[in-house]
Amino acid sequence: MNENTLDELLKWIISVDRRFILMEYMHKHLVANASDIAHESNRSTQNISHALKELEDMGLIECLTPTKTTWKKYMLTDKGKMVIDRMEGKYI
Repeated sequence: MNENTLDELLKWIISVDRRFILMEYMHKHLVANASDIAHESNRSTQNISHALKELEDMGLIECLTPTKTTWKKYMLTDKGKMVIDRMEGKYI
């Protein structure tokens, strides 16, 4: 993945609070679900679920329990980890 793509993804994440909140949470936790993130961030579960879907569509996270309808668990993909590194200034 090239630097421009990482920068574009980072701008996309930062442009909406729920995305940034989610990426920060994913950086601190190996596995996440909407309810836990919503509770910790004082956001609605619906708001966080929307962000999870957005990040999954962009290939930054993956659902570990896709057959479940509730309490789905997510983790960062390699692409998501690269974006986290970029957020921290490690990927140059």
